[in-house]
Amino acid sequence: MTGLQEALDGRWAHVRQEARKQLAGSHFVAVPGETIEQARERISRLITELPVDPGVAAGFPKEYGGGADPGGSVVAAEMLAQLDLSLMVKAGVQWGLFGGAVVALGNERQHAAYLPDIITARLMGCFAMTETGHGSDVQQLRTLCTYDPATETFDLHTPHEAARKDYIGNAAKDGRMAVVFAQLITGGKSYGVHAWLVPIRDEDGNPLPGVTIGDDGHKAGLLGVDNGRISFDHVTVPRDALLDRYGQVSSDGAYTSSIENDTRRFFTMLGTLVRGRVVVGGSSSSATKSALTIAVRYGETRRQFGAPGEQREIVVNDYLVHQRKLLVALAHTYALTFAQEELVIALHEVQTADGAVDEHRQRELESRAAGLKAVQTWHATHTIQVCREACGGAGYLAENRLPGLKADTDVFTTFEGDNTVLLQLVAKGLLTGYRDAFGSLDGWGRAAFVAEQVREMVLERTAARSLIQRLVDAVPGRDEEVALTDRGWHLRMFEDREKHQLDGVIRRLRRGAAQKRDRQFDIFNDVQDHVLSVAKAHVDRVVLEAFVAHATEPRLEKMCDLYALTVIEANKGWYLEHGRLTPARAKAVTGKVNDLLKQLRPEMRELVDAFAIPEEWLNAAILREEEGRQETMAAHDLSVR
Repeated sequence: MTGLQEALDGRWAHVRQEARKQLAGSHFVAVPGETIEQARERISRLITELPVDPGVAAGFPKEYGGGADPGGSVVAAEMLAQLDLSLMVKAGVQWGLFGGAVVALGNERQHAAYLPDIITARLMGCFAMTETGHGSDVQQLRTLCTYDPATETFDLHTPHEAARKDYIGNAAKDGRMAVVFAQLITGGKSYGVHAWLVPIRDEDGNPLPGVTIGDDGHKAGLLGVDNGRISFDHVTVPRDALLDRYGQVSSDGAYTSSIENDTRRFFTMLGTLVRGRVVVGGSSSSATKSALTIAVRYGETRRQFGAPGEQREIVVNDYLVHQRKLLVALAHTYALTFAQEELVIALHEVQTADGAVDEHRQRELESRAAGLKAVQTWHATHTIQVCREACGGAGYLAENRLPGLKADTDVFTTFEGDNTVLLQLVAKGLLTGYRDAFGSLDGWGRAAFVAEQVREMVLERTAARSLIQRLVDAVPGRDEEVALTDRGWHLRMFEDREKHQLDGVIRRLRRGAAQKRDRQFDIFNDVQDHVLSVAKAHVDRVVLEAFVAHATEPRLEKMCDLYALTVIEANKGWYLEHGRLTPARAKAVTGKVNDLLKQLRPEMRELVDAFAIPEEWLNAAILREEEGRQETMAAHDLSVR
């Protein structure tokens, strides 16, 4: 194992290594050109063959057959994403969403009754949250579940078409039971969204009475996942089917909860399900690594045009514009890999901690997961397209994997949370920190704005805290005197952008609150663009700090330089407008980026090889032909000299 691979494999390297062994060969690899029926049949079969330890099911408690390793289960899902994204999503629905909800929201009796069969995939299930009319706004779901003390049962009902559960994985074909999210009503009062374990099919696979199941049919990708629609027509649900960790209903209909506030209870319940969001972000990065490996390796042999005055043709990786596409994307992928590593560690520590949940750490985890998921999935969408173009016509052929990666990851930007909504969640978390320290956002007249205090509170460090602070403190006062590769300068530039933009949003909100006191929607909507910029700046800073903490050898140092400087270059309009860069220094940043690309050009192949993706998993015809092309071209070059 190279030093690069060791750094990238991280804390759960053993899980990655076991996946490469246990899932070796082509048995689990995506098959291009399948019909939807063939894809579903294959994925349904393979899901029962996946290893549990280590595996996606490793996050379950040991007493029921799991490994009590939530971090390991996330990493196992990331490895599945390099094989087949339909298989990863199917596994994520079964063990991350359906099984994860039973663990997080259920009681010990429910764990004992259902988890062993969920882990072995004898009981296939669904996570029925999203509705046709409500996706992001889960708190306002319309499905109703009303308790009747006379029968000691709930009545589960879909009141209208918009309340139908939609896009539900495992629903169209394999699901026998669903965790259904609905408004809990008892004694004529609603207590907000809760979850129930509800059978939806009998042993023969037929929908149960009162349950209507539809098929979402063909999608742009993920053909192996049987997404469907579920409606309920006054389905009777036993009282003990309520997943009641955070809210209980007694036989006489009395509701009790350890969390009195409905909104706080709701977000506590959803917070326990954060693992799915972490998996989606990490898996999108896994797909990105596959695409980059294919494109970089192809670029080492694909030739275009002759060098002036010479007989040889130039390989495309030698062109600066190609390096601008692939090496920059590669640096950002490395950065996101290390940020994901820190996120998974945080998730693991929160979900394996003894005693009561640390609410501050839980909120920080949710915010970090939301921001990274958005950035990782957008990066995947952009980079896989770049890789497709970098491979020309070959990149458009299904046999070369890139079209499948592109189609399968496209939905990642909107499921497990729409990215735009998630970035707003990140920004609201930063603003909530301000509110907690200085008063509510609608009470600006009573809140003294002390910018430095806000900044200190917001800039919670992600890793190597003392190192990062030392680097920032060591930067000289005048930027022009600082080397463009000075790590402290990078950190300070990222911090400055985040802090300044947060200050600006707060000032705009203050003005809006003074002018539009009774129009809360308008107050926030007027600054929505600014809010998203703040969130993006925050995530950029978090990612850079993670990279800095892991940049422990010269190639990683250069890749970290490339990540930092290309982010600064991409935002140089902001830096110029706000006097953080002079025009001359902005041009120097671009020059340094180009210089770094030349330095890293000889390392391109090794940088993608460090992802250690087995050849069979890449499953690209152009890579199988690569060795022959290299020999042919090398012989040609010798013959013309």
